[in-house]
Formats: sequence, C-alpha cells, structure tokens
Amino acid sequence: MNSIAEYAKMQESKCIKNDCIETGLFEKYGVKKGLRDLDGHGVLTGLTNISQVMGFKTVDGKQVPCDGELLYRGYDITKLVKGAIGRKYIFEEGAYLLIFGELPTQQQLMEFRDMIYQCMTLPKNFTREVIMKASSSDIMNSMTRSILTLASYDSERDNLDLDNVLRQCLQLVGRFPMLAVYGYHAYNHYDNDESMYIHRPKPDLSLAENLLHMLRPDMKFTELEAQVLDIALLLHMEHGGGNNSTFTTRVVTSAGSDTYSAIAAAMSSLKGKKHGGANLMVMNMMDDIRAHVSDYSDKEEVGAYLDKILNKQAFDKKGLIYGMGHAVYSLSDPRERVFKGFVEKLAKAKGRDEDMLLYNNIEEMAPKIIAGERKIFKGVSPNVDFYSGFVYDMLDIPRELYTPLFAVARIAGWSAHRMEELITDSKIIRPAYKSVSVKRDYVPREERTIKED
Repeated sequence: MNSIAEYAKMQESKCIKNDCIETGLFEKYGVKKGLRDLDGHGVLTGLTNISQVMGFKTVDGKQVPCDGELLYRGYDITKLVKGAIGRKYIFEEGAYLLIFGELPTQQQLMEFRDMIYQCMTLPKNFTREVIMKASSSDIMNSMTRSILTLASYDSERDNLDLDNVLRQCLQLVGRFPMLAVYGYHAYNHYDNDESMYIHRPKPDLSLAENLLHMLRPDMKFTELEAQVLDIALLLHMEHGGGNNSTFTTRVVTSAGSDTYSAIAAAMSSLKGKKHGGANLMVMNMMDDIRAHVSDYSDKEEVGAYLDKILNKQAFDKKGLIYGMGHAVYSLSDPRERVFKGFVEKLAKAKGRDEDMLLYNNIEEMAPKIIAGERKIFKGVSPNVDFYSGFVYDMLDIPRELYTPLFAVARIAGWSAHRMEELITDSKIIRPAYKSVSVKRDYVPREERTIKED
C-alpha cells in the first residue's frame, strides 16, 4: 500500500490533465484573470469610503501614470505621517480614523488608546493552552489558530449586531500584537531551545511600544525605534478594498460569517507569498546581493548583478527584483516616499549607513534595468516593502514576525471593511465562473477501463 504522499504524487498528472484550462479561452470569453484587465487595472467590484489608492490620472479620456496617492478616509497618508512626527499613538490615531471615519480629538484618542489597552488581554491560560501548544515557525498559522480558538470564548460569536461586531474587532486590534509576539516566543523556546519571555503589556505604552516591550528580553527600546515602528504600522494598515486579504474579509463577511472566521480567512490570504510575504522576499534577495556584490558604492557592479536577477540567472531565478513595482502604483508608491526619510534616520542611528547606500543604489538602478529589459507602460518604482524588511531588521525583529507585523497593522483596515460591508450591503459576493467542460455520458462502474495517457 502506497503512503498518502506517494499516492498523491502518482495522481498529480490527472489533476494537471483535467484541471488545466487553455490560456486562450480566458481571452475568448472576456474573463479578467485575477479580476484585472489586460493593462493590470482591477475590475470594479465594489464601493468604499475607507481609502483610495491612485496610481493613474485621467487626461483627455486616457489613463496616464502619475505619482501615487493613498488616502485614508480622504486624508493624504503623507500628511497623516507628517502630522504625527514627534508624537505617540500614531497607529491608534490611524485605526480610529479608519474604523470610525474621522480624525480623533486629543480626548477621543486617549479614550481609544485606553480602550485598546483594555483589549490587550487574553482568556485565562490561553497563552499556555493555545499559543504555547503546537508551536510553529509559521507564526501566521499560529495566529490564525488562536483567532479561531478565541471564538469559542465568545458567547456572542455569531451575533452580527454592529455594536457586537465592533466590540469583536476592537478586541482583535488589541490582541493581535500579543498573538504575534507570544506565538514567536513559543516557537523560539520550543523549536530553537531559547529562553521563554512572556511580558505583559503596560497601560502607559502605545501599541507599537508595547510590541517592542513584549518582544525584547530586556523590554527596552528607544523613542526613535518606537516611532519608526509606529509609522510602519500606519503605512501598512490599509490599502483599498481590492487587495487580496481585504477583499477576502469582505467576501466572507458578505456570507454572514462571524468576525473570527472572516479575520482568519484574511490571515490565510495575507500569508501568501504573493501578498504579505513581499518584505521577506526583499530581505532574502538583499542577503543574496550582499553575498555577490563586493562594493556597495559601485553602481555598475550593483546594476550588473540586478541584471542577472532580472534575467533569471541569480537569486531564486524567478526574474523578479523584489520590492520594485506595484499592482496599482506607477511612478511612485507614496508610502515608500514618506517612509524613506525615517528609514535613513534609523539607519544612521544604528550604524547601517553602508546598507543604506546599497538600498539607495538598488532603488536608482533597478527601475532603469527593468525598463531597459521589459516593456513597462506604467513605470517601475520601489514599493513600501522594499524598505520595511530593512526597518524590521534594524529593530531586531526576527524574520518570522515580518508578515505577522503586517497583520498587526492590517487588522485595523480589515475591521473597517468588515463594518462597511455589514452596513452597506446584504448581498453575498458571488462572481460568475463560465464552465468550459464538455458533457459526457455516464459509464457504469463495472464497464470503466483505465485510459492510457
């Protein structure tokens, strides 16, 4: 008797044979693969008040690439960041704006901060009985399991009244840093044989500060470290209703499912390599570049190796320079532009000037090399993930937490979209799929024969 792995390997060819659909059929029937047209623009599937992502402008009836813009509830993200410089509770202010639709007053912000701290608690023995059991290097899976388990502690789990859903969302906003950090500590202890640290959050710290406080053995951090992490969380918390994980949140919400199931589904989407794992791929690529480029200041040497990566001769041989380009933005990613100044400041403080030079040279050279090799209508520019992994590295955040940190930020946006979906529409999201199968005559079991490939 074959093992299940051997059996699956033997049967794989049948799946390939019977599930492969000719590429030409998609064009024949006007199917927008990936819900995007041939120019890469998303198919319009909904309306939202929460955010706006712009990478093109209309000139004389035609779409023309432009510098990117990202608006949270109508406010330019670059202005939100500039207005937060030197202040605490940057994540909290952004979360309040997205969820409630307006910027908070100082009093409202402090009330919200206190409420989020109240939510930074887990059921009795939850850390030991749920998070510490079955530890895994895949912290996203660990978090998703914890989210689904939290549902069993909620007597109002299936109640879709708006106040109850809002309560559930706010609790998850507060709990996400704990699920991520404690999940990492459990893995680091049981799998890496390191010491276990379970630090409780403190009421006088912001969510970003508490994250560093809970993560680090000595619980210490600088003001600059906390502020840069706070800015990173703000920039990652929302990006329109069409990104894969947010759309997943709305799809599951439209089915009438509970909050925990909707957010767990979003987590499963975000962990995908094509979505939330982008900054980790940038870091892996940067490790490879450092190993093969001797002089970070030599643009020709840097460019020559980037050319090898683009032509599938180096790194993972996929032909991608990770951190360059975006599905929506064309000439620039506004998040990258506003974030870069903080990255440079942190690099200087951390003595990472040489690494910063390498990043700057890649940022300069990569778009030119890509444009020279491929026909790019909308232009190529670095996206926010080009720098976010570098920031996390400078903050001594382990790579296992890079995508979970994305989730810690994005739970605010997911919560806002879940509320909007419940308030605005009662229809289940159900796009159409055209069948291209051929009708076949039924053959009785005893008359069936094995067909030769």
